[in-house]
Amino acid sequence: MAAGCVFHRTLVRSQSRPEPGPNQAPAVCREQLLVVSVDRYTRDQSSTLCFPQSVLHGSDLYDLTLFDGDCLLRVSLDPSLNDLVEKHVLRRGAVVKSATFRTCLALQLPESAQDAAHHTDSFSLVSLEVCGLQRAPDPGPWPWFGSAPGYRGHAEVLPLRAKRSVFLSPWNNSDPCGDGWRRDEEEEAEEEEEEGLVPSVSVEELRRRFLSSAHGGTVQKQLIVRVSLKSSLMFYGRAETNAACPYKAVLEVCDGSGSVTVVLWNSVCLDWYLRLAPGDIISLRRFRVKQLFQSQQQDDIEISVNSRNPAAQIRKLPDSCVSPQHLPPQPEFSFCSSAELRHRPHGEECDVIGLVTFSGRSERIRSKDSHGAEQLLEYRWLRLEDGSSDQPITVKLFATSQPEVHRQLLPMSVIVLTRLKLIRTLDQAQFYLTNTSYTQVYCTGLGHHSRMAYRRLTPVKLFLAWLRSQDDGQVLRRALIGGFFVFPPPPVTMETFMKSRRVAPSVLQGPELQRELDRLRYRERRSFCFQATVSAVTHCQRGQEEERLSCSLLPLCPGVSPAGHTPLTGSSLHASSSPRSFRSPSSSSSSPASQHRPRPLDHTPSRSVKRKLFSPQSPNKRAPLACLRPEPSPNSVMLFEASLEFLQDSDPDEDSASCSDITAPPPPAPPLAAVALETLPVRFDPALREEQAVAMTLGANMADSADTFQFAFEDYYSLRLQVLSGLSLDALFLPHSPLSLAPLAPRSDSWAAILSHGAFSARGPPPAPADLIATATQQLSNRRLLCVLEACGLGGAAPELVLTRAFVLS
Repeated sequence: MAAGCVFHRTLVRSQSRPEPGPNQAPAVCREQLLVVSVDRYTRDQSSTLCFPQSVLHGSDLYDLTLFDGDCLLRVSLDPSLNDLVEKHVLRRGAVVKSATFRTCLALQLPESAQDAAHHTDSFSLVSLEVCGLQRAPDPGPWPWFGSAPGYRGHAEVLPLRAKRSVFLSPWNNSDPCGDGWRRDEEEEAEEEEEEGLVPSVSVEELRRRFLSSAHGGTVQKQLIVRVSLKSSLMFYGRAETNAACPYKAVLEVCDGSGSVTVVLWNSVCLDWYLRLAPGDIISLRRFRVKQLFQSQQQDDIEISVNSRNPAAQIRKLPDSCVSPQHLPPQPEFSFCSSAELRHRPHGEECDVIGLVTFSGRSERIRSKDSHGAEQLLEYRWLRLEDGSSDQPITVKLFATSQPEVHRQLLPMSVIVLTRLKLIRTLDQAQFYLTNTSYTQVYCTGLGHHSRMAYRRLTPVKLFLAWLRSQDDGQVLRRALIGGFFVFPPPPVTMETFMKSRRVAPSVLQGPELQRELDRLRYRERRSFCFQATVSAVTHCQRGQEEERLSCSLLPLCPGVSPAGHTPLTGSSLHASSSPRSFRSPSSSSSSPASQHRPRPLDHTPSRSVKRKLFSPQSPNKRAPLACLRPEPSPNSVMLFEASLEFLQDSDPDEDSASCSDITAPPPPAPPLAAVALETLPVRFDPALREEQAVAMTLGANMADSADTFQFAFEDYYSLRLQVLSGLSLDALFLPHSPLSLAPLAPRSDSWAAILSHGAFSARGPPPAPADLIATATQQLSNRRLLCVLEACGLGGAAPELVLTRAFVLS
């Protein structure tokens, strides 16, 4: 620890206090600090000792690693500031100042503090200002504040305010996160392989013994089984539980006599979850047999594998070690092509293989678990082609506890998705596939396909034959990544839309809509329905917002006095202010000096906060893109190489096979804010594969590399909507997006038709923007619309707002 470091000057006074408590004066650091990491975990019963009011701010707690230029400091974030993390304002690389520290009880001290007898204090961060964004350093070479001399880094970093042994992924509860998850298999490689292993008990024997005695007990005998199915990780760490590692995972395993459910509990998940995959053979000893939990059948069992009472023994075995007479059967697959899926019923499960032509951005939706606790589920949309029909396979893929695989789900990849469920719309006209508990993803480039048994199946061979016949350039021309996408597309008539009940719970008024928009977390996606009128229509090019075409429409009720509201702009990449008067960092800057001057933390009443949230936004000016579209390959080299992963050297013959309700328009409109980069789909470029993969991950700053990307389109429309009860907002409208799925029936390109279909007519070229805007006054003035809006938090206070449908009411 450097004696003159910022932390030493700021906190040494607090360290000298023998009994830290709530009445102790806080320490304020006026100098700038850099956030190196933000780690999430859930509180437990002991967390209320540190934060008595944490129950008012959700179940999550956050620990931060701060850097002052000389050393590192581990602190916890006061739960009242959680919104800063959840809206992606306070994040890795954020520059903060005026940080106020208070000593706080540490439930688990890091190893550096345990090794230093003179340092037992821990600190919480109770206020701060975010003033910039820059690259965070590697913490390895730097000393920790209060550590013993010469100490560099933590052997293990643990949560400070809860007795948990692992941190959660920042964006979901399913993905493993941190160094505590064992991935290597070095020990197994060093063990001598035995041959002719024979199980001493079978699945059928275990089931018969348990059902006859109704007592499981501990089984010491060796059970040899093959993993057929593997679930995603399930986190059960609620605030009322004190489990250190509250995870479980479910495996479906089988031998020659039958199949059974195996449940991995707690720290067993840390040691084994990432090392096991469907198709692996495992040996189990010292496990418990129980009645199958929540089963419809009273005569079935499950095997419980835990790290204690008793400590189970698990081994992973190669096929060659097991006696051929006792070799468990291979997993079974049920592949469906895109042509077959059109005739399959709702809810049916299947496997699919396809070539990725569209990989959507990661988003999140709010959901409730079986205990009623809210959580955010991460998902992305994929489109796959398999050559069996003209319609692609659309997949809504949630996290499967395979974060490394999901990062590689890019166009031109061949993927296999197992155990998907077919979802049909109420009218049965549209369908898509989505996860079940046992969904797994296998992708080219990761060595998956060559070791999986499905590569010998006929549906896979037929797909590979089609794949080799495709031209790389033709596929690249329709390969897209990221951007705004909605599926299934909303109905094109108001009557059908209302029957579909896509938007819950009802048609919102202005204050309700504003409240719900304020609640949005980072990348949280929600749909809203409300009545509004159009007060302005704009068309512009990304980066040239000041040169836009615009048209102001007449108010519906010119006799009503102006309400004085300025629009809530939802199309900016980052807002100029964020909740709790914090200034959000600009995504196009990398140094603190280039950021807007922040406002200090205050606790103003909600009415004042609303006024700040509706303040005019200044445009984010960016230079136009100067990039070239990737030149397509003259042949199918990439696709042919992707198909080679399905081959093995050991298989030489493989290739053979009312007015008062509407307020008057606001004062003159402020400059239009720039469209968010995340809203525009990008053309996939194999030469920029890694950069595009990073840019599409949650938490990434797309502006860092956007100048090298080619967008599918860069012009957009914006409609200023006057919502009931006085709210005004700017919503994007993207009728020319290649991701829009409008019906192909002939129709006109009037405003009513375009808004109800969300797209231009496919029978001819789209109207020129100047011509379309010129007709807005005649066709949209004094018209009340039923609007369908998609909102997504992209970081900061202002969300992305996209109008997907609008139906003329009067």
